[in-house]
Parts: sequence; structure tokens; C-alpha cells
Amino acid sequence: MRFLIRLALRLVLVAVVFGLVAHVVPGIHVHGGFPSYLWLAVLFTVVNFVVGHILRLLSLPIIVLTLGLFLLVINAVLLALTAWLSSDLSVDSFGAALLGGFLVAAGAWLAELLFPLRSRDRHHSH
Repeated sequence: MRFLIRLALRLVLVAVVFGLVAHVVPGIHVHGGFPSYLWLAVLFTVVNFVVGHILRLLSLPIIVLTLGLFLLVINAVLLALTAWLSSDLSVDSFGAALLGGFLVAAGAWLAELLFPLRSRDRHHSH
């Protein structure tokens, strides 16, 4: 039960991040209200988990050579892929995808820190 609550809270936070990103980044538009933001949070999370791991693994040498800066490009690609998969999100340019991808990834990272899916406390495993 705790897992589902943490997952729901995490997705809501990422949905709020999508709302903020759409509001502050020119060139990123979300069509629809909060259900669209929530859908995009779910979709981005799945895309990041499936495609993101593969992209990061394949581009590991470039990531190392650029001291991690290539991760910004990967985040932009993941955001663009999310937009391609959903009619609720549009990204007008690579620059918008770069900034938006960074902000959404930072928000997802914050959500992961605040609401980890696995309990960090091993003493209370129920």
C-alpha cells in the first residue's frame, strides 16, 4: 500500500512539474488540464525507464567525455519522444526540448528523492 501511495505522490509531483515547465518554457505546450499533466507524467516516467536506460547505456562513452553534459541531450530526446507519443504535449524546438527536458528530469529526480518507491528503512519491512 505504501508503494502505491509513494508512486501516486511521485506522479502528481511530476505532473505539477510538467505544468510549471509548460508555463515557463517558451515552445512547450500542454493541451488539456490536470489529467493531461498526469498522463504526461506517467508517459514520461515509462519512456524514461525504458528508453532512457538504453540511451544512457549506449551513450556512456559520450557522457563520460562530456562530463555528463550529454545527459541534457538525452533528456531532450526523452521529452521529444514523450511529445511524439502524446497529442497532449508539443515541443516547438530543440532548445525548448533541451531546457524542458532538463527541468522535467530534475523534477522527476526530486520526486524520486521525496517519494522513493523502495523503503530506505530496512528495519520496518512489512
